[in-house]
Amino acid sequence: MAITSTSALFISILLSLVLISSAQSCSKYTFPGNQAFNSCIDLPFLQANLHWNYIPSTRTVHIAYRANQTSTGWIAWAINPSGTGMVGSQALVALHNSNGSLTAYPTPITSYTTSLRPGALSFRVSNISATYADNQMSIFAVLGPLQNGTAVNHVWQAGNSVINDIPSNHATTGPNIQSMGTLNFLSG
Repeated sequence: MAITSTSALFISILLSLVLISSAQSCSKYTFPGNQAFNSCIDLPFLQANLHWNYIPSTRTVHIAYRANQTSTGWIAWAINPSGTGMVGSQALVALHNSNGSLTAYPTPITSYTTSLRPGALSFRVSNISATYADNQMSIFAVLGPLQNGTAVNHVWQAGNSVINDIPSNHATTGPNIQSMGTLNFLSG
C-alpha cells in the first residue's frame, strides 16, 4: 500500500510540474525576431496574453496578442472605445486563408451578426501582422494615436473554423462570452 501511495504522489507532483511549466506566463515569453515588450498581462480566459509598449509622446501602443489556437481557427483582440463588450469594438483578426497563408487585418464590430471582414477602424492601425507556431497564433500591430487616453475596454476572442476566408461564429457560452475587461496601458 505504501508503494502505491508513494507512486501516486510522485506521479501527481511530476504532472503538476509539467502543467505549471507548460502554462508559461506572459512575462517569461520570448517572441521571435527579438521583439520585446515592456508590459504584459495573462488574460483570464481563452489561454491568451496581451503584450504591449505604450509610447506617451505619440499616444500609440505597439501590441502583441497571442492565444492558443489550431491552424484551422482564428483569434481576435479589440478595443471598445464607446462601451464594454463586443458591439462597438475595433478588432484585429488573424487566421489562415484557404490558400494556407496567415493573414491579419482590422475590422469594426457593429453588431452581434457582424461578419469579420476587413475594414477601417476608428483609430489608425499600422504594421499589422501575424505569426503561427507551436499551436499559438499571434497578432502584432501599432495602434493610435488613441483618443480616449490610456485606459481602454478590451475584448478578445477565438473561434474554431474559417469559412471562405472569414472567421465563423465563436461559442456563445463560457469563456467566449467572459473574455472582456479593462486595461490601462500605463499602469498595466
